[in-house]
Amino acid sequence: MIHFVLLILCAVAIYLSCEWFVNAVEWLGERLNVGKMAVGTILAAFGTALPESVVTLVAVTTGATDEAKDIGVGAAMGGPLALATVAYGVTGTMLLLKRRRDRALVATGGSGSGGVGAASEALGDERDMRRLAKDQKWFLPIFIVKVALGLVAFAFKPALGVLFFAAYAAYFWREIRNSRAAEGSLDGEEEDELEPLKLQPHAASPATWAVVLQTLASLAVIFVAAHAFVGQLDSIGPMLGLSATVTALLLSPIATELPEIMNAVIWVRQGKIKLALANISGSMMIQATVPSGIGLIFTRWHFDGALLWSGLITMAAIGYLLLTMRTHRLTPARLAVTAGFYVVFALGLIPILG
Repeated sequence: MIHFVLLILCAVAIYLSCEWFVNAVEWLGERLNVGKMAVGTILAAFGTALPESVVTLVAVTTGATDEAKDIGVGAAMGGPLALATVAYGVTGTMLLLKRRRDRALVATGGSGSGGVGAASEALGDERDMRRLAKDQKWFLPIFIVKVALGLVAFAFKPALGVLFFAAYAAYFWREIRNSRAAEGSLDGEEEDELEPLKLQPHAASPATWAVVLQTLASLAVIFVAAHAFVGQLDSIGPMLGLSATVTALLLSPIATELPEIMNAVIWVRQGKIKLALANISGSMMIQATVPSGIGLIFTRWHFDGALLWSGLITMAAIGYLLLTMRTHRLTPARLAVTAGFYVVFALGLIPILG
């Protein structure tokens, strides 16, 4: 029973610390003079994905056996899977709930945002769809190479890890450069004023030291709480009759990506849809490159059936998203459908692990 209580407490701690983090990171973006999109794709994504990359680094460099090092390989594959399916699915569900709530407020004469649209309304026009698709177009070819390298063996494969770091560096440079250009807005959120910094709620313009302190402190709490959450899942899994392998492949990836999911929930609740989607896509780019580069350098980077299956499901989910974006049909409901790919992944594990 204590494990379930601790699990809930960890989830609450992650959510509350994420509220402080997203509040601080928006001010950090303003201080660094980066665009709104880069706040999500670079600053927020880097902050929440960095702890997971550190875990991968520790696993692959300190593991005494190849099997122990392969834990890092599993983490490098599980992160993108959880983001491409569960994180987007939760975001779509939150958008559905928000739009229905706002529509109900408008119908009753409340203060909901007029023109929010129905669940069948697309998340933007053609220009918005191109902008939303660009990260996926970067991610997919990198991820395909990442999976292909897990199926072959050759002497200089570890050296290719450097190319993944270079790919993220190119993405980072492009985001910083492009985010400062005027790009319009998604759902009118570009002109939103920043909320007061929680650490200095009465200051119209908080001190830079306070912004940095709140960012680092909230990240530290997220890091500790997220890994405590994973630890509780490791204990609860056997209690529910789940093997260690199933727990590692199904539950742990969701737990490690919980900060990104919480960030998206908070930003959708605030009406900042652009930041919510950017945080997920930016985190996916980090997960596709940095942990992969580390894994290639320090492990065999060899995939078994379960890892290959996770890669195929991730690619299928991104392919689905790109298709809906290309046809300008990405709606909250269709975004929510991506969570179904994780269900397909879970069902496919049954014969693989059986």
